[in-house]
Amino acid sequence: MQPLQPQEISGALQALPEWTYEGGELRRRYQFPSFTYAMAFLAGAATVIEKMNHHPDWSNVYNRVDVRLSTHDAGGVTQLDLDLAAQMESLAQRLL
Repeated sequence: MQPLQPQEISGALQALPEWTYEGGELRRRYQFPSFTYAMAFLAGAATVIEKMNHHPDWSNVYNRVDVRLSTHDAGGVTQLDLDLAAQMESLAQRLL
């Protein structure tokens, strides 16, 4: 899989307005109503992540989840990252 060009990433992020492209990766901070919602997001996303076999760099503090996506093997952001971001966004919108 080839890394996408910055202009391709910018165009794709029009459909993911809360996501940014910084430091060669896609980034998003989710702020959920509670710790329980954050955990529900992480658990739900884990199923999608395993099916895609594409694992994000993410962290959780109480009700906040920070996500960073890039395809390490490709050396940058690929379509796989955009697909995972869209899946995560869909799940998160049901919990926010």
